Amino acid sequence: MKNLVFLLLTLTTFSLFSQEKDKEEQLALKKANDFVYEGNEKLNDDEFISAEMEYRKAISEQNNNVAGAYNLGNAYYAKGNYNEALYRHEQAAQNATDKSEKHKAYHNIGNILMQNKKCKEAVEAFKSALRNDPTDNETRYNLALAKECAEQQKDENQDDQNQDSQDQDQNKENQDQKDNQDENKDNKDNQDQENQDQDKKEGDDKKDEDGKPKDEKNEEGKKDQEKKEQQQPKQQPGQMSPQQIKNLLEAMNNQEQKVQEKMNAEKVKGVKLETDKDW
Repeated sequence: MKNLVFLLLTLTTFSLFSQEKDKEEQLALKKANDFVYEGNEKLNDDEFISAEMEYRKAISEQNNNVAGAYNLGNAYYAKGNYNEALYRHEQAAQNATDKSEKHKAYHNIGNILMQNKKCKEAVEAFKSALRNDPTDNETRYNLALAKECAEQQKDENQDDQNQDSQDQDQNKENQDQKDNQDENKDNKDNQDQENQDQDKKEGDDKKDEDGKPKDEKNEEGKKDQEKKEQQQPKQQPGQMSPQQIKNLLEAMNNQEQKVQEKMNAEKVKGVKLETDKDW
Protein backbone atom coordinates (compact mmCIF):
# COMPACT_ATOMS: atom_id res chain seq x y z
CA MET A 1 0.00 0.00 0.00
CA LYS A 2 2.81 2.33 0.88
CA ASN A 3 4.51 1.54 -2.41
CA LEU A 4 1.33 2.32 -4.30
CA VAL A 5 1.00 5.67 -2.57
CA PHE A 6 4.65 6.47 -3.36
CA LEU A 7 4.12 5.56 -7.03
CA LEU A 8 1.05 7.76 -7.26
CA LEU A 9 2.89 10.67 -5.69
CA THR A 10 5.80 10.18 -8.11
CA LEU A 11 3.51 10.06 -11.12
CA THR A 12 1.64 13.13 -9.92
CA THR A 13 4.90 15.04 -9.42
CA PHE A 14 6.21 14.00 -12.83
CA SER A 15 2.92 14.98 -14.45
CA LEU A 16 2.97 18.38 -12.79
CA PHE A 17 6.63 18.86 -13.80
CA SER A 18 5.85 17.82 -17.38
CA GLN A 19 2.89 20.15 -17.52
CA GLU A 20 5.04 22.97 -16.20
CA LYS A 21 7.71 22.25 -18.79
CA ASP A 22 5.12 22.16 -21.54
CA LYS A 23 3.80 25.51 -20.37
CA GLU A 24 7.33 26.96 -20.50
CA GLU A 25 7.92 25.56 -23.97
CA GLN A 26 4.59 26.87 -25.17
CA LEU A 27 5.37 30.27 -23.71
CA ALA A 28 8.83 30.27 -25.34
CA LEU A 29 7.28 29.23 -28.65
CA LYS A 30 4.70 32.02 -28.40
CA LYS A 31 7.39 34.62 -27.64
CA ALA A 32 9.56 33.33 -30.46
CA ASN A 33 6.71 33.47 -32.93
CA ASP A 34 5.91 37.00 -31.81
CA PHE A 35 9.52 38.02 -32.51
CA VAL A 36 9.31 36.36 -35.93
CA TYR A 37 6.13 38.25 -36.65
CA GLU A 38 7.77 41.54 -35.65
CA GLY A 39 10.74 40.67 -37.82
CA ASN A 40 8.51 40.08 -40.82
CA GLU A 41 6.85 43.44 -40.27
CA LYS A 42 10.21 45.19 -40.07
CA LEU A 43 11.44 43.41 -43.17
CA ASN A 44 8.35 44.48 -45.11
CA ASP A 45 9.25 48.06 -44.20
CA ASP A 46 12.79 47.52 -45.56
CA GLU A 47 14.21 47.78 -42.05
CA PHE A 48 16.66 44.94 -42.42
CA ILE A 49 18.69 45.62 -39.28
CA SER A 50 15.58 45.78 -37.08
CA ALA A 51 14.20 42.64 -38.71
CA GLU A 52 17.49 40.81 -38.17
CA MET A 53 17.39 41.70 -34.48
CA GLU A 54 13.83 40.36 -34.10
CA TYR A 55 14.72 37.08 -35.81
CA ARG A 56 17.73 36.69 -33.54
CA LYS A 57 15.54 37.29 -30.51
CA ALA A 58 13.26 34.51 -31.68
CA ILE A 59 16.18 32.07 -32.00
CA SER A 60 17.53 33.19 -28.64
CA GLU A 61 14.15 32.60 -27.00
CA GLN A 62 13.83 29.17 -28.62
CA ASN A 63 17.10 27.92 -30.12
CA ASN A 64 15.38 25.33 -32.28
CA ASN A 65 12.85 27.82 -33.68
CA VAL A 66 12.52 26.91 -37.35
CA ALA A 67 10.60 30.00 -38.45
CA GLY A 68 13.17 32.38 -36.96
CA ALA A 69 16.13 30.64 -38.64
CA TYR A 70 14.27 30.22 -41.94
CA ASN A 71 13.10 33.86 -42.18
CA LEU A 72 16.51 35.15 -41.10
CA GLY A 73 18.08 33.03 -43.82
CA ASN A 74 15.72 34.54 -46.40
CA ALA A 75 16.60 38.03 -45.20
CA TYR A 76 20.34 37.35 -45.62
CA TYR A 77 19.73 35.82 -49.04
CA ALA A 78 17.88 38.97 -50.17
CA LYS A 79 20.89 41.06 -49.08
CA GLY A 80 23.32 38.82 -50.96
CA ASN A 81 24.95 37.44 -47.79
CA TYR A 82 24.89 33.85 -49.07
CA ASN A 83 27.21 32.32 -46.49
CA GLU A 84 25.12 33.50 -43.56
CA ALA A 85 21.92 32.59 -45.41
CA LEU A 86 23.24 29.06 -46.01
CA TYR A 87 24.05 28.64 -42.33
CA ARG A 88 20.54 29.71 -41.20
CA HIS A 89 18.71 27.51 -43.71
CA GLU A 90 20.85 24.51 -42.74
CA GLN A 91 19.89 25.29 -39.14
CA ALA A 92 16.20 25.39 -40.11
CA ALA A 93 16.45 22.10 -42.06
CA GLN A 94 18.11 20.37 -39.09
CA ASN A 95 15.51 21.55 -36.54
CA ALA A 96 12.47 21.07 -38.77
CA THR A 97 10.16 18.20 -37.86
CA ASP A 98 7.62 18.82 -40.60
CA LYS A 99 8.31 17.65 -44.14
CA SER A 100 6.98 20.88 -45.58
CA GLU A 101 9.44 22.88 -43.49
CA LYS A 102 12.31 20.58 -44.49
CA HIS A 103 11.33 20.86 -48.16
CA LYS A 104 11.38 24.66 -48.08
CA ALA A 105 14.71 24.79 -46.24
CA TYR A 106 16.46 22.35 -48.62
CA HIS A 107 14.97 24.12 -51.65
CA ASN A 108 16.48 27.42 -50.50
CA ILE A 109 19.78 25.70 -49.66
CA GLY A 110 19.93 24.52 -53.28
CA ASN A 111 19.33 28.05 -54.55
CA ILE A 112 22.09 29.45 -52.32
CA LEU A 113 24.55 26.78 -53.48
CA MET A 114 23.75 27.64 -57.10
CA GLN A 115 24.54 31.28 -56.35
CA ASN A 116 27.89 30.15 -54.90
CA LYS A 117 28.62 28.14 -58.09
CA LYS A 118 28.49 24.86 -56.14
CA CYS A 119 26.28 23.05 -58.59
CA LYS A 120 27.17 19.50 -57.53
CA GLU A 121 26.19 20.27 -53.92
CA ALA A 122 23.04 22.04 -55.14
CA VAL A 123 21.95 18.85 -56.91
CA GLU A 124 22.00 16.98 -53.60
CA ALA A 125 20.08 19.78 -51.84
CA PHE A 126 17.30 19.80 -54.44
CA LYS A 127 17.09 16.00 -54.24
CA SER A 128 16.61 16.28 -50.45
CA ALA A 129 13.87 18.85 -51.04
CA LEU A 130 12.07 16.52 -53.46
CA ARG A 131 12.27 13.65 -50.97
CA ASN A 132 10.15 15.76 -48.64
CA ASP A 133 7.81 17.03 -51.38
CA PRO A 134 8.03 15.11 -54.69
CA THR A 135 5.23 17.22 -56.19
CA ASP A 136 7.09 20.55 -56.27
CA ASN A 137 7.76 21.25 -59.96
CA GLU A 138 9.84 24.34 -59.18
CA THR A 139 12.28 22.22 -57.17
CA ARG A 140 12.34 19.64 -59.98
CA TYR A 141 13.11 22.38 -62.54
CA ASN A 142 15.90 23.77 -60.34
CA LEU A 143 17.28 20.26 -59.98
CA ALA A 144 17.55 19.94 -63.78
CA LEU A 145 19.39 23.27 -63.98
CA ALA A 146 21.76 22.20 -61.19
CA LYS A 147 22.55 18.90 -62.98
CA GLU A 148 23.33 20.72 -66.23
CA CYS A 149 25.51 23.21 -64.37
CA ALA A 150 27.34 20.41 -62.56
CA GLU A 151 28.02 18.65 -65.86
CA GLN A 152 29.44 21.82 -67.38
CA GLN A 153 31.66 22.37 -64.37
CA LYS A 154 32.87 18.80 -64.63
CA ASP A 155 33.86 19.35 -68.27
CA GLU A 156 35.50 22.67 -67.41
CA ASN A 157 37.43 21.07 -64.57
CA GLN A 158 38.59 18.34 -66.94
CA ASP A 159 39.67 20.97 -69.46
CA ASP A 160 41.45 22.87 -66.69
CA GLN A 161 43.21 19.69 -65.60
CA ASN A 162 44.27 18.99 -69.18
CA GLN A 163 45.47 22.57 -69.54
CA ASP A 164 47.32 22.35 -66.24
CA SER A 165 48.93 19.13 -67.43
CA GLN A 166 49.94 20.78 -70.70
CA ASP A 167 51.26 23.81 -68.83
CA GLN A 168 53.27 21.55 -66.55
CA ASP A 169 54.70 19.69 -69.55
CA GLN A 170 55.52 22.98 -71.27
CA ASN A 171 57.10 24.36 -68.11
CA LYS A 172 59.15 21.19 -67.75
CA GLU A 173 60.26 21.42 -71.38
CA ASN A 174 61.17 25.08 -70.94
CA GLN A 175 63.08 24.25 -67.78
CA ASP A 176 64.94 21.43 -69.52
CA GLN A 177 65.87 23.81 -72.37
CA LYS A 178 67.03 26.38 -69.87
CA ASP A 179 69.08 23.78 -68.02
CA ASN A 180 70.67 22.69 -71.31
CA GLN A 181 71.44 26.29 -72.20
CA ASP A 182 72.96 26.87 -68.78
CA GLU A 183 74.99 23.69 -69.10
CA ASN A 184 76.22 24.69 -72.56
CA LYS A 185 77.08 28.13 -71.25
CA ASP A 186 79.01 26.61 -68.35
CA ASN A 187 80.88 24.31 -70.74
CA LYS A 188 81.70 27.27 -72.99
CA ASP A 189 82.88 29.31 -70.01
CA ASN A 190 85.04 26.42 -68.84
CA GLN A 191 86.48 26.02 -72.34
CA ASP A 192 87.17 29.76 -72.56
CA GLN A 193 88.87 29.62 -69.17
CA GLU A 194 90.99 26.65 -70.27
CA ASN A 195 91.96 28.54 -73.42
CA GLN A 196 92.89 31.57 -71.35
CA ASP A 197 94.95 29.42 -69.00
CA GLN A 198 96.68 27.79 -71.98
CA ASP A 199 97.40 31.17 -73.55
CA LYS A 200 98.74 32.42 -70.23
CA LYS A 201 100.94 29.34 -69.89
CA GLU A 202 102.29 29.77 -73.42
CA GLY A 203 102.89 33.43 -72.67
CA ASP A 204 104.85 32.51 -69.55
CA ASP A 205 106.95 30.06 -71.55
CA LYS A 206 107.91 32.92 -73.85
CA LYS A 207 109.11 35.06 -70.93
CA ASP A 208 112.55 35.02 -69.33
CA GLU A 209 113.36 35.03 -65.62
CA ASP A 210 112.73 38.78 -65.43
CA GLY A 211 109.22 38.34 -66.73
CA LYS A 212 109.97 39.92 -70.10
CA PRO A 213 108.91 38.22 -73.31
CA LYS A 214 111.75 36.21 -74.80
CA ASP A 215 110.99 37.53 -78.24
CA GLU A 216 111.32 41.01 -76.86
CA LYS A 217 114.60 40.06 -75.19
CA ASN A 218 115.92 38.58 -78.43
CA GLU A 219 114.86 41.70 -80.23
CA GLU A 220 116.68 43.82 -77.66
CA GLY A 221 119.80 41.61 -78.09
CA LYS A 222 119.71 42.14 -81.82
CA LYS A 223 119.39 45.87 -81.34
CA ASP A 224 122.38 45.88 -78.92
CA GLN A 225 124.47 43.88 -81.38
CA GLU A 226 123.55 46.25 -84.17
CA LYS A 227 124.40 49.20 -81.95
CA LYS A 228 127.84 47.72 -81.13
CA GLU A 229 128.51 47.07 -84.76
CA GLN A 230 127.53 50.64 -85.58
CA GLN A 231 129.91 51.94 -82.89
CA GLN A 232 132.85 49.99 -84.38
CA PRO A 233 134.83 51.94 -87.07
CA LYS A 234 133.81 50.88 -90.51
CA GLN A 235 136.58 49.62 -92.82
CA GLN A 236 137.18 52.07 -95.62
CA PRO A 237 137.75 50.72 -99.13
CA GLY A 238 141.50 49.98 -99.67
CA GLN A 239 142.27 49.95 -95.94
CA MET A 240 143.14 46.96 -93.81
CA SER A 241 141.18 46.17 -90.73
CA PRO A 242 143.01 46.07 -87.38
CA GLN A 243 142.71 42.31 -87.34
CA GLN A 244 144.20 42.04 -90.79
CA ILE A 245 147.10 44.31 -89.74
CA LYS A 246 147.62 42.19 -86.64
CA ASN A 247 147.68 39.02 -88.69
CA LEU A 248 150.12 40.58 -91.17
CA LEU A 249 152.53 41.66 -88.41
CA GLU A 250 152.42 38.20 -86.85
CA ALA A 251 153.18 36.67 -90.27
CA MET A 252 156.10 39.09 -90.78
CA ASN A 253 157.50 38.33 -87.33
CA ASN A 254 157.27 34.62 -88.04
CA GLN A 255 159.03 35.09 -91.35
CA GLU A 256 161.72 37.21 -89.79
CA GLN A 257 162.27 34.67 -87.06
CA LYS A 258 162.65 31.92 -89.63
CA VAL A 259 165.26 33.98 -91.53
CA GLN A 260 167.16 34.72 -88.33
CA GLU A 261 167.19 31.09 -87.35
CA LYS A 262 168.50 30.16 -90.80
CA MET A 263 171.30 32.70 -90.62
CA ASN A 264 172.34 31.54 -87.19
CA ALA A 265 172.42 28.00 -88.41
CA GLU A 266 174.78 28.91 -91.21
CA LYS A 267 177.11 30.73 -88.83
CA VAL A 268 177.39 27.73 -86.62
CA LYS A 269 178.09 25.53 -89.58
CA GLY A 270 181.10 27.65 -90.71
CA VAL A 271 182.95 27.73 -87.37
CA LYS A 272 185.78 25.21 -86.94
CA LEU A 273 185.59 23.47 -83.70
CA GLU A 274 188.52 22.25 -81.70
CA THR A 275 188.05 18.84 -80.24
CA ASP A 276 190.17 16.85 -77.78
CA LYS A 277 190.93 13.52 -79.22
CA ASP A 278 192.25 10.74 -77.16
CA TRP A 279 194.87 8.61 -78.65
